[in-house]
Amino acid sequence: MSLSLRASLWVAAQFALIALMLAWPGHWRIGLPAQLLGAAALALGAWVLSHNRPGNFRIRPQPKPGARLVVGGPYHFVRHPMYSSLLLGMAAVASASPDLVRLASWLALWLVLLGKSSLEERLLMQRWPEYAAYRAHTGRFLPRLRRAA
Repeated sequence: MSLSLRASLWVAAQFALIALMLAWPGHWRIGLPAQLLGAAALALGAWVLSHNRPGNFRIRPQPKPGARLVVGGPYHFVRHPMYSSLLLGMAAVASASPDLVRLASWLALWLVLLGKSSLEERLLMQRWPEYAAYRAHTGRFLPRLRRAA
């Protein structure tokens, strides 16, 4: 299977799960947990965009030609903060209308983003050899706990 097709399938799966979570019928109760998760998702997404401007990245898990490697701001703490933001936002959706389908879809989205980010990271290490060292000390979606010196 070609790299382009694999990349397209990861993106299609990601959007299909988001659409399922948003469109699945249910009673919506946008309480405090959903509000806090949604606010955290928006804040993290805005922070990411302030450090990794549109034009430097794409939705497909392949580095853009001429892109630069970003390791500051939210990328200091996690390698894929936009995926973290998406997971927080979809957790807000799942908590606003909780049911088994939304929970399973959120877990499936986590797995899809795990697969998509694995493909992306292989390509990032090919493009930027220093990515391997960055990857060794930075969490994928959640910050790594560091021991006090």
